[in-house]
Amino acid sequence: MTTTPKHIAIIMDGNGRWANARGLPRTAGHQRGSEAVKRTVKAAGELGVKYLTLFGFSSENWSRPESEVKELMRLLRAYLRSETADLHKNNIRLRVIGDRRAFDCDIIELIDNAENLTADNTGVTLVMALNYGGRQDLVHAASLLADYAHREKRKLSEEEVSALFPQFLMTAGIPDPDLMIRTSGEQRISNFLLWPCAYTEFVFTETLWPDFDKAELEKAIGEFARRDRRYGGVKTSKS
Repeated sequence: MTTTPKHIAIIMDGNGRWANARGLPRTAGHQRGSEAVKRTVKAAGELGVKYLTLFGFSSENWSRPESEVKELMRLLRAYLRSETADLHKNNIRLRVIGDRRAFDCDIIELIDNAENLTADNTGVTLVMALNYGGRQDLVHAASLLADYAHREKRKLSEEEVSALFPQFLMTAGIPDPDLMIRTSGEQRISNFLLWPCAYTEFVFTETLWPDFDKAELEKAIGEFARRDRRYGGVKTSKS
């Protein structure tokens, strides 16, 4: 029987290459990519995944051409406006990680409204990483931990730092990913979830994100099920 990961994180890569291969503008790839998001969220729920984290917009993506960034913001607005009600209807909770302060006020309001509306839902938790960077998350958490130590007026032990640090990350309260999927054949994590992915299993697929579907998700879960997760230890055979 296939073991379904509790938490799957996905780096959604290949929108531009999908569009270029068809002689279309990159914006067309992003549009098709947003449709893949809807398919994948639905498939995750059907397969019993409890947490699905999608790398929607990195802190480095602001350096892309202005026209492309505007299109990504348009798609983000469209998704939040059109899908929030369905997320709520389907008992899906939305949580956004990343520095939302960089977004326009209307996007921030849409995010806040979606999170508030779906906060008590008990199905899949959809985590959208928007204006997120793993290094930035670590620095921010370290700053918060330093403030905590200052308020406590004492030096924290290494054991205390290790125990407290995850509570200051943007992913606080979210279990570490069991499986990380990256589409389009690239084999790197691109500053995504650096702390939480310490013992995550990685699956890299050649499939471009706009073509990703339930079958591809099932394939990745099947690969995960064949892995032997030891977390740095050694499993001994039972006599």
